[in-house]
Amino acid sequence: MPTARQMSPLPDRIRPGLRVLFVGINPGIRSAAVGHHFAGFSNRFWRLLHDSGLAPRPVGWKDDRRLPEWGFGITNLVPRPTRGIDELQQHEYLAGQRALFAKVRRHRPRVVALVGITIYRALFPGRPRGDSRPARRKGPRRVLPGLSKESIEGAPVFVLPNPSGRNATLSYDEMLSAFRSLARLVSSGRGPAVGRIRRRVAELKCIGK
Repeated sequence: MPTARQMSPLPDRIRPGLRVLFVGINPGIRSAAVGHHFAGFSNRFWRLLHDSGLAPRPVGWKDDRRLPEWGFGITNLVPRPTRGIDELQQHEYLAGQRALFAKVRRHRPRVVALVGITIYRALFPGRPRGDSRPARRKGPRRVLPGLSKESIEGAPVFVLPNPSGRNATLSYDEMLSAFRSLARLVSSGRGPAVGRIRRRVAELKCIGK
């Protein structure tokens, strides 16, 4: 197997007018080796996609190229494959942020879904999702899955839990609840859905003031 440095970045699965653009933080070694997104042995992304009702049928990592057919896309914040996110450098996050904003501006997805709270913290440092209370202790700020008050180039940002098997913080049912919330958010007709999402984001911003 080639080393991480020798592996090629995964191709984006994006086209204009997507319902949801899923954003991973960066490819793992197995995903880069097989050339498909979220292909880790313990990764539950594809099962969650179907169990939540987002995907119309059971899907697996080999189906990632078909996602645009159902109104979904996938990209990564940082394209470089690594064994863990601790190997990523700050300049890669900054470059990834610029690239992501350009992709959203170009393709105009209805919702940007960040697959992992770490991505939200990287993109919006110092701004917790849905929790306006002052921190009572030092440490990582609280971030909850769900619709955030933030947006990227006008597209609302939805925070999903990291579906990796290494994430022992949430149970599968808790992860599924977050994915089902996203499914409900984007389930209705395109025009009404966009208006409803934007109104909800506006409400969240008012609550946080």
